[in-house]
Order: sequence, then structure tokens, then C-alpha cells
Amino acid sequence: MSTKLPYLASPGTVKTVLDKIITARTPERFTQDFLETKLGAKGGSARAVIPLLKRIGMLEQDGSPTDIYRKFRNNGTSGAAMAKAIRHGYKELYDRNEYVHELEKPKLLEIVNEISGKEKGNSVDSFTVSTFLNLKEYSDFEASFEEAKNEPLDVKPTTSQETNTPSSTAQRTPIKQAQGDTPLALAYSINLHLPETDDIKVFDAIFRSLNNNILKQTDG
Repeated sequence: MSTKLPYLASPGTVKTVLDKIITARTPERFTQDFLETKLGAKGGSARAVIPLLKRIGMLEQDGSPTDIYRKFRNNGTSGAAMAKAIRHGYKELYDRNEYVHELEKPKLLEIVNEISGKEKGNSVDSFTVSTFLNLKEYSDFEASFEEAKNEPLDVKPTTSQETNTPSSTAQRTPIKQAQGDTPLALAYSINLHLPETDDIKVFDAIFRSLNNNILKQTDG
């Protein structure tokens, strides 16, 4: 027996919520309070997004964000994460055609109607197709889910007056005085504006770039 395909009665709502998921911090639990208070998405149409996110594998049944959710928030893996979510939530469609995401809307609607068994022209099938296509806008079916692209790193030395940065490191460089052999140690600060991400690979890339381009130069 066919399982009902995921859909929203207001398909456009999912785009509103997904846009805000990308910029908001990842919660321990994706609850109605988080949806309304942190994402500003209110009403019945917004609340219906939570079951949808569970169906497509972005949330556990208890509301905990999954790896798909976290990778969706990462610029390097966002498209691949959504592609995986779509394949998970719409498995029946992919059982019929592994390239179903490349079909034109009329052909996609035919397959959805074939699976649902409902009368042609019914609203549920139409909502299902629209929800699928809205999710597809965030997907990249050619990208790798596992590998994140390295983001360019913007690091610049700043003066000690700049104290409103999230993190900083100091490197001491010994400089000989004009007279005598006692080294004079000068310190400077490097302030990093770190991106909001849960992907450890991003931080690895940041500090590797810092070591290669800044710290090694000062050692010489």
C-alpha cells in the first residue's frame, strides 16, 4: 500500500522556513516555539512544516536536527543535503524514476497521481508536486553530500582598539634591540570573524589557512 507523499497545503511556506533555517542557529530541538519565536513563522501553515521536515529526514521524530539539517545550513553542502532529503522523503517517486527531479511538472504530476490513486485534478496531488518543486529549488543533485567546499578566508591584522571581535590569537616575534643581545618581544593580534556553522571542516580550513599564510610568515 502506498504511503502518502509529503506535502503542504500552503507549499510556499516551506521556502520561507528554509530561508530562515539557513541563517538561524541550529536548535537542540526544532519545536513550535523555535519555529514561531526564532524563525518568526507563525500559524497553522508554518506549523505543518515540522512534520514535513521529519518526513524528508531533516529532523528526528523528537525534533532533533539531523546531519542533513546541519549540512543544509552549510553553503558547501546545502544543495547536496536537500537533494538527499528529497530522495529520502519522496522515495516512492524515485522508485518509479531515479531522475524524477528532472521531469517537467505535468509528467511529475502523472506519477504522483499514479502513486496516490486519487481522482485526476485533485488538490492533494497538486500540493504534493508544488511542495516537491519548492524543495527542489534548494537542491543540487550533482553535488557531493560528504564534501564541503572551502570558503575563502578573510583574515587581517587589526589594532588593539578593535575589541568587538568574536575571537583572536596572538603571536610573539622576537626582535633584537639596537644595543645588546636581549630580544624585545612584540605582540600583535589577529582577529577572526568566524562563520556560523556546525561543520568542523570549515574551521579546519580556517586555521590551516591561518597557519600557512600568517603564522609561518612571522616565524621566518
